[in-house]
Amino acid sequence: MKQDLLDRIDQRIRLAGHNRLALLLFRLGGRQLFGVNVFKVQEVLPRPRLFAMPQAPAQVLGAADVRGRSIPVIDLGKAIRHPEANYSPGYLLVTEFNCSLQGFLVSEVDRIVNIPVEQIELPPEQEGRQSRLTAITRHQGELIQIVDVEQVLAEISNIDALPMPELDGPTPSPGSLGQVLVVDDSRVARAQIQRVLEHLGLSAVQLADGRQALEHLKRIADSGEDPAARYRMVISDIEMPAMDGYTLTTEIRRDKRLAGLYVILHTSLSGIFNNAMVQRVGADRFVAKYHPDELASRIMERLTDQTEPIGDAA
Repeated sequence: MKQDLLDRIDQRIRLAGHNRLALLLFRLGGRQLFGVNVFKVQEVLPRPRLFAMPQAPAQVLGAADVRGRSIPVIDLGKAIRHPEANYSPGYLLVTEFNCSLQGFLVSEVDRIVNIPVEQIELPPEQEGRQSRLTAITRHQGELIQIVDVEQVLAEISNIDALPMPELDGPTPSPGSLGQVLVVDDSRVARAQIQRVLEHLGLSAVQLADGRQALEHLKRIADSGEDPAARYRMVISDIEMPAMDGYTLTTEIRRDKRLAGLYVILHTSLSGIFNNAMVQRVGADRFVAKYHPDELASRIMERLTDQTEPIGDAA
């Protein structure tokens, strides 16, 4: 691996060990600060010249030529329905999500901050509205809204319309093959994983952050039940409020009662980057978002290899 990638891995490991999240802060007009995981940002550029993309969704303003690659450019203010009237996007965040490159237009780039994840909270419930935030936090007294990029990209690409993987033989009924614990702060990501699981005959117990998941698993162990018998596997995001997926995996491996759990890390971060981290924290597999076939393949691989009887799914 290149030295710069190794440096990024080492930096992320140090942050994971201290359960911190690195955020690139930006504005979409006005004073409100927004944030996105800095490890998903490849570079920041002045707004480039855009080329038309016929039949593109309204949030996609066109394509830009970035270092010889054509990438779609999304007006982030429009995509999250941000109401600022004086919004004028002047900068492009070039990002890698779900194994693809895209650019997000913002009005102003502020700075990079490292936030302890215990200071990151889920956004308030918005009755009747689909939140496009994955978390909120504060830094030096300022409110930071962390954008749910998975939600934004799902709305643009209509991920729900993607076909499910083909199975050999009849499709089993959801839950007939056991339960899986799904840990992700993004509602749309949880829904995507649940679709795949139910298609494969599994059911999902969903939690929104690593701390909730760890407490849940320890309660099961405290009751005398083996968590690895209740759950066929744990599928966890990496970047989450309260406790990230790296720390969750590390804590699972440290507790002898939980250590038998099979852990898949499922994230939109770079595959090469995370394959190195899988080895460091003790996860069993890494699967990049969002590829139903690959996720299904890794799940079926585990079900095929698992020889122990399934525990009570109740």
